[in-house]
Amino acid sequence: MGLLKCLLALSLMLGPAAPARNGADGTSPAFAADPELTQGFHLLCEQKFPEAREVFLNWKLHHPDQPLGEVATAASYLFEEFYRQGVLTSDFFLDDKRFLHGINNKPDPDVMNNFRSALERTHKLTLQRPMEQPKDPEALLALTLASGMESNADAILEKKQLEALKRMKEANEYAKELLAQQPDAADAYVALGASNYIIGSLNPGYRFALRFDGIHGDKKLGMQQVGKTAENGWYLQPFAKILLALAARREKRNALAGKLLRELTEEFPSSPLFAAE
Repeated sequence: MGLLKCLLALSLMLGPAAPARNGADGTSPAFAADPELTQGFHLLCEQKFPEAREVFLNWKLHHPDQPLGEVATAASYLFEEFYRQGVLTSDFFLDDKRFLHGINNKPDPDVMNNFRSALERTHKLTLQRPMEQPKDPEALLALTLASGMESNADAILEKKQLEALKRMKEANEYAKELLAQQPDAADAYVALGASNYIIGSLNPGYRFALRFDGIHGDKKLGMQQVGKTAENGWYLQPFAKILLALAARREKRNALAGKLLRELTEEFPSSPLFAAE
């Protein structure tokens, strides 16, 4: 079940500048564009991974209690390995064997160790959030992205499919809980959409078996959900756009794929990834 949220991503995260919008407390960088974080995510979109990590490190020094900084760091390592392995490309998405079962090569062990360490620090920080807010939206967003990225890594890079399914379910539950109280947290939709699209791409027999474990799949709904992040996401908007474009190519919706890829190429002209696509 490769790509179990290569559409997540992962979590993921890459972010454009966005008009100011307040979150639950009016100032949260998780729900309103932070200029420094935006700069770091912009560098990720240009495949400048070490430079992005420098920005995230500086941001963490000034926001030591915010789990979003560690999530961003984890994303930088995951995206770097995805880029090295050619995951976010048409060649990968249109190859059913790799799309559903993972890469052919081994991931870089140092990159993966750094990725896992950042996820561990994310979980520690979420546990330190104020006890009077057991469903703190900032923690829920961090956990949604962390579990989604871990699912990506398990399924796509390390081919641990059972572990990937567990993390995928976690990400879905965190996302649903977050959206119930923070419905404009558009970045969380990529987790739900990734799950629906990937599971919906499996053969009917496998999908039927997964339903007994509470896992469903719907490709159309999945693309709609990823589209919500592509339209309104803070930090994951470009990531959602490339995922939606690649899914559109799988579904032979070439006009949509072309539109999204043109937008990404114009926004990030120095990116070799978007230009190649």
